[in-house]
Amino acid sequence: MTTTVRSRLARGAVAVVATILAGTAMTACAASAGDLARASCAHVNKSLALYDKATRSTDPAAARTLKSQAYIELLAGIPIAAQAAYHDIQWESLSTTLSEANRVPEATLIPALRSQCRNADTSVFGQVPPPSSPSGSQGSVTTGT
Repeated sequence: MTTTVRSRLARGAVAVVATILAGTAMTACAASAGDLARASCAHVNKSLALYDKATRSTDPAAARTLKSQAYIELLAGIPIAAQAAYHDIQWESLSTTLSEANRVPEATLIPALRSQCRNADTSVFGQVPPPSSPSGSQGSVTTGT
């Protein structure tokens, strides 16, 4: 009877160790939301470089080809940005902006994409830098006296 108890304990211990190892492996392999945002921005940055090159091109056929490549790169970043937003809401603006790529000309999206990807590329430990004030003011406090 002690052999049966030892066998059960051994199987239970193996199951516990296997569960812990599997959880550790899954955690180690999962990308953080910041990593996903940076991966999406790698596509965005490549798209912006191609788009910029297209706007400087003197050959209309080459410009069309470059703009098409830029659009494809932009589309490649959409699902990655969506995953980043799913894991951390701070990347929702990047995901939303990219999701507009099929409705809005890329030139219109460029300022927002540059800003959002600058935040992703410069974030420390997955934290987005605090936003600057849109009016440039220091946030003066007014009282109702």
